[in-house]
Amino acid sequence: MAKIPQSVLVVIHTAQLQVLLLQRTGQPEFWQSVTGSKDFEDEDWQAVAAREVREETGIDAHGPGCRLQDWQLENVYTIYPEWQHRYAPGVWHNTERVFGLEVPSYTPVGLNPREHTAFAWHAWHEAADRCAAASNAEAILLLPRFASSLSVPTAVHDCCP
Repeated sequence: MAKIPQSVLVVIHTAQLQVLLLQRTGQPEFWQSVTGSKDFEDEDWQAVAAREVREETGIDAHGPGCRLQDWQLENVYTIYPEWQHRYAPGVWHNTERVFGLEVPSYTPVGLNPREHTAFAWHAWHEAADRCAAASNAEAILLLPRFASSLSVPTAVHDCCP
């Protein structure tokens, strides 16, 4: 089955703007945020974001102290030739929807080894510098603007799993 050319990019971060980056399996210089495609055409963007976060990091995007936010931004980019075989013939572009996920600073990360071999937390500006993809770096650079718009009640931060 051909891959759907609609995906999510999820910038996982703490309230202190520490950003989680993942090292792609087999590509030691490739650091990124969570990404992933829709499983079916009508799949809800929020559901895709939450599913991909769970699959790649083990984090429950709807768990205590977590806040998933659709940034209402979309990147459209050309699919690299080496990945073209995954899509239907004639599909050359992917639309990527951008999300932020604020998590408590103590949130454990459990990687899916088929996708990622390491993770690291970085200050947002440092994380942007380390990203392999320009759209990922640009999203991280927007983080302070979106994070300041979150109004998380204190009680949310006070709960722990």
